[in-house]
Amino acid sequence: MYKLDQLLHFISRQPKTIGKTVPQMLKQRVAECPDTILQAAKNEIGTYEYQSYRLVYRHILDLACALREFGIKRGDLVGLISDNRREWFITDLALLSLGAADVPRGCDSMGTEIRFILNFTSCKVCFFENERQLNKVLENIEEVPELTDVILFDSPSDLTMERAALQGIRVHKFIEFEDEGKKSSPAQRAAIEEEIEKTEASDLATIIFTSGTTGTPKGVMLTHDNFMAQCEVIKDVLTTAKEGDMWLSVLPVWHIMERAYDYFIIALKSGIAYSKPSIEIMREDIDKIQPEWIVGVPRLWDSFIQSCYREQRRKGGLSLILFNIAMGTEKAFCWAHDRVFGWICRFSIKQKILDRIYGIVPFLLTAIPAGLCYLFAIRKLRHKLGGKIKACICGGGSLQPENDLIFRAMRVPLLDCYGMTETAPIISVRSPKKPISGCVGKIFPSAQVKVVPQKDGIPLSSNPLPHGKKGIVFARGRQVMKGYYRRPDLTKQIIDNDGWINTGDFGMLSINNEIAIIGRAKDTIVLMSGENIEPQVVENAICRSKYVESCVVVGQDKKYIGALIVPRKASLLQYANDNNILYGSYDSLLETSEILNLIREEIDNFIDEKNGFRTCERIGRFALLAESFKIGKEINAKQIVMRHKIEKLYAREIRSLFAAKNNNGN
Repeated sequence: MYKLDQLLHFISRQPKTIGKTVPQMLKQRVAECPDTILQAAKNEIGTYEYQSYRLVYRHILDLACALREFGIKRGDLVGLISDNRREWFITDLALLSLGAADVPRGCDSMGTEIRFILNFTSCKVCFFENERQLNKVLENIEEVPELTDVILFDSPSDLTMERAALQGIRVHKFIEFEDEGKKSSPAQRAAIEEEIEKTEASDLATIIFTSGTTGTPKGVMLTHDNFMAQCEVIKDVLTTAKEGDMWLSVLPVWHIMERAYDYFIIALKSGIAYSKPSIEIMREDIDKIQPEWIVGVPRLWDSFIQSCYREQRRKGGLSLILFNIAMGTEKAFCWAHDRVFGWICRFSIKQKILDRIYGIVPFLLTAIPAGLCYLFAIRKLRHKLGGKIKACICGGGSLQPENDLIFRAMRVPLLDCYGMTETAPIISVRSPKKPISGCVGKIFPSAQVKVVPQKDGIPLSSNPLPHGKKGIVFARGRQVMKGYYRRPDLTKQIIDNDGWINTGDFGMLSINNEIAIIGRAKDTIVLMSGENIEPQVVENAICRSKYVESCVVVGQDKKYIGALIVPRKASLLQYANDNNILYGSYDSLLETSEILNLIREEIDNFIDEKNGFRTCERIGRFALLAESFKIGKEINAKQIVMRHKIEKLYAREIRSLFAAKNNNGN
């Protein structure tokens, strides 16, 4: 009997299959929970309309039927340029059901980016959210020679359709495909379901580009198995998630994190409500939906906190004083609580003992006052996230420690997670029951992680370092990408023969196998908004100025990027003489308004939309350095900038770029 109980327990612990592909998983969920809400989307008057798993699945099959008749088939690559909305989800699943793969991008993308992506992947068909996105392509249609047909979610004007026709592009309305799909016969839908079963786990699901036309083209090829590896275990990670929970979709869905969580929602038998990354809109939608989960980037949570604080400051007087006291007390309690009960990332047993010693007295002193402060003041902030919130999830950049602590004070688990597009994306995530501060959570069940020794950002060996030692983070597992599209050379640079991918991040492993990210070894900068920026591209453009000798772009985990600039001394002195600028020393010349304005004009001239740069790639603030970079100090023997050294050498100057308004007036 004992052995039988053991066997039954073992069987019950085994993961239940949910299919090999995303459409297969959805098909199974439709059978298991057909009447559970899957989608909540706003209609024309801004009212949310709800659709069940059964109804959404019917829409997907109908659209797939219409697209099949249109000519889309297994193996095709189809563009998908849109932000999060009902139609995006339907289209994505319809394409995957046919065995095709999509090539997505968001509405904030520049025309150069979109045209490059569609041309590089030879897309013949592309979905666009609206005619504004289509016009980005039409303005230089010769750059996309293979594109023949476009489908618009929002109905286009006659003028746009005529303009497109003159350039050889056929424009179709999405609603027409929906209407045509509704006429599909049971036999046609059955044929689509047969196609769903034919798709293999190794088949391509999407190609997501991590940089635009101004950087190295890197189209990340992700398979169904990349996503399913995480879907199979997500319930074991988000242990408080229940069937029927509602998730608020805020981020652009082409962003890998939002995309993955769309699939996680299906795995969890949950629903999704569509909103926008605007605090005002988001808070209105929170009141309507009352979500249990919200996914965002660090900047979104920073904006939310700032909006809450602005409301308190507007009240002013005694109310503001009491709020500040309450928040201070609650944060002090959370700080002490985390140290006493082990809710903090630790790298040694000694640290664990010392934390408890340091924390026990503040914990005892603040426990009761903090409870009262939360009850009468801080709880109001939690309610701004809805009355049902279970947790918020943060990814796409490093979470600011202060914001992390404020969410702890609100008693809302903020689940910082870590990953990259190339890992589809989750490598680690905090637990909703015990969100450990100071890290990005424990290693995801489907992933393996090691930290290897390095020098100047270059791995020295493949041997893992012990806990608490800084090195480069490597990951391996089923969720690691298939490779970069048409760039096997770049794939070999990042994935070794044993399947380990170099994340390009510096990190350490705690004694409890949590990951702490402490910097970046590779050049790519990730802003708080989740945008990826290739700094060399921006730097090279700025250095085209005759007044700039060297430039280093900084801004990891910030709201914007800044720049350290070494001017060309001779050119600057000549400019000063030609314009009768009075100065004492060269250092003082760099502080004059005339020189600062000159450099600002030069930067803005080269980093703008007409030169192919996005808004997020514009320089927010800059600092001028008097001395040229030297070999062995800021640059190596190959004249390559050593960014990690510059961050140390110019730490004060860098801090000034992201502090109060500085002397260059930005």
